[in-house]
Amino acid sequence: MPVKSAVFAFVAAAIVFSSSAAIAQDAAKGEQIFKQCMTCHRIGPDAKNLVGPVLTGVIGRQSGTAPGFAYSTLNKSAGENGLVWSDDLIMQYLPDPNAFLKKFLTDKGKPELAVGSTKMAFKLTDEQQRKDVIAYINKFSEKK
Repeated sequence: MPVKSAVFAFVAAAIVFSSSAAIAQDAAKGEQIFKQCMTCHRIGPDAKNLVGPVLTGVIGRQSGTAPGFAYSTLNKSAGENGLVWSDDLIMQYLPDPNAFLKKFLTDKGKPELAVGSTKMAFKLTDEQQRKDVIAYINKFSEKK
């Protein structure tokens, strides 16, 4: 194998390895962390809206559209402008929900909609905890 090919193969393997290490998640730990979220949210087949919306099926759902929940204008505006929840977007959202939604709308060219605040005051800043919570939430999504 020529040296350039060997170097490329090594770099590609390192990227794949670091990517899989970076997304390591533990749904069991996420379930424990999610207990903090249960002050406002429920998840599962019989979940009901509380202060926050039901999170069953949130992955793949347009922001601001959980049935029966009265969302903030900021959250509804983000959804109306293309925000559909994915693992990556929830990962970005949890450390600072208001900042995330405002940046999302500003990046979409809608800074005039990036006003007010979401109802979610909780911030989950620990990266591994966010990964674990997302793994837990994914147990209740269509993408399983």
